[in-house]
Order: sequence, then C-alpha cells, then structure tokens
Amino acid sequence: MLKEKFIEAMVAEDVGRGDLFSRISTAKEVRAFILAKSEGIFAGREYIEVIAKMYDLKLEWKVKDGLTFKIGEELLFVSGNSKSILSLERSILDIALHASSIATLTGKFVEKVKPYGVKLLDTRKTRPLLREFEKYAVRCGGGINHRMGLDDCLMLKDTHLKTIDNLNEFMIKVRQKIPFTSKVEIECEDLKGVKSAMEAGADIVMCDNMSNEAIREVVAYRNENYPHILLEASGNVLLHTIEEIAKTGVDAISSGALIHQANWIDLSMKMEG
Repeated sequence: MLKEKFIEAMVAEDVGRGDLFSRISTAKEVRAFILAKSEGIFAGREYIEVIAKMYDLKLEWKVKDGLTFKIGEELLFVSGNSKSILSLERSILDIALHASSIATLTGKFVEKVKPYGVKLLDTRKTRPLLREFEKYAVRCGGGINHRMGLDDCLMLKDTHLKTIDNLNEFMIKVRQKIPFTSKVEIECEDLKGVKSAMEAGADIVMCDNMSNEAIREVVAYRNENYPHILLEASGNVLLHTIEEIAKTGVDAISSGALIHQANWIDLSMKMEG
C-alpha cells in the first residue's frame, strides 16, 4: 500500500466525520514535540514525513530511523496549525510507537546473532494490511526482510510438499515457469528431507523446528555436498533461544516474534508553552 493511502486510511479511522475539538477551537500556530518515556530504537520517520507533507506541518528531527534514544530525549518537534496537530497527534504517535517497538525488539535479536555472522530475517506473520509498514520497522532495527509475499520467492512448505508427487520432476517445471531471478526455498523437518530438497535443486533450505543438534548435522552435510545452498533456521526462535541457533552455522534465522512479540515502548506528545 502506498504510504499516502495508508496514512489517509489511518487518519480517516481516527478523525471519522471530523474532530469535535476542531469545531469549537480557534486555530493558532503551535509547536509540539515527541518525548521518549522509555529507551529504544526509533522507526517511523519515513511515514511521519509523509503526514507532515500531506497536512502542511513542519518537522524538526532530533533522531533518525535506526538510531537509539534514551528516556527524556525530545525526538521530534512538530510546528503548524493547532487543529491539524491535535487531530493528527494520535496518528503520528501510533506510527512512531508501533514502528519503534518492532525496531527496538529487532535490535535486541540482532545483537544476539551479530557475533556469528548470521542474518536475522522476519516472516510473513504480519498484521493484515500492515506488512510493508512492519517490515520497514524490522529494517530500521537492523533486521533483513524475508519475502514480502507469495510472488517474490517460491517457498515449498510441508503443506505444499504434500501435494507434490515427485519433487525432482516438479522442480524442473518450476525452473521453466517462475522468473529467472526468483529463488526456491524448501522447508524441511529432518535430514532426510534436506537431502531430497538439495538434490532437487533448492536455492535455500529451511530447517523448520529442528533441534540445534539436527541443524548442525544439516550444516555439515550442506558444507560437504552443496556449499552453494543457503540454510535458514526457523521455528520457536525467541530472544532467549536465538543465540544457540546462530552457533549451529546456518546463514540466516527467521522469526515472527520480531513483530508479533514486540511490546509497545512509551512515547508521548507534549505541547510547548
């Protein structure tokens, strides 16, 4: 969804048929600011800048996407018509809160895997119609996006594999029909499945809900026989489990928790004067 359409829908949801305070108040030029009441990694600037352009607000930034902030810092100053700022206050804050909360949790995951050279990936476990926004927040936190949808990478999950009679023959057809630049990832639950997927020509093999010991066996097999194939680990990846998974030697680890386990941080808007 285009940022402008996304923001229009978000503001319409909040303002409805019109902000009642705007009906009875007198417009004046004011200046407000976002105050950090907790620490974290900021995200949301790209979207807030679009709001400002759409509603003729002036912004003075004290933080950039992807940078950390501390309690008590003033992150952004907003100047303009009082009616506009007050009507948009919640929309601006919700963007910053939602995105920064995801970025903050993502940053914690990134720190866990950084020593091992493993890439941290998100998943398609996003809130409906918020995928682009939430994956943007993951990038701000230092993570890397997995596929955006079903059209940019062919992933064969266990449910897909149940419908395929012969994987080798199926993969021949795949290479003839999907875009040349698209990769094929196959989800596997054990070493037997991994061997079949690699033999069939997978570009990426996902170790799904495997034990760390089993993943190490997969890594050793890959390194010896198919060093060009990328390995991804997924399943039950949480902040307290990801470091041990990273030690197995996989290339990447994906986790839906980056988004659906992100607890909101605390930001508020204050009016000057």
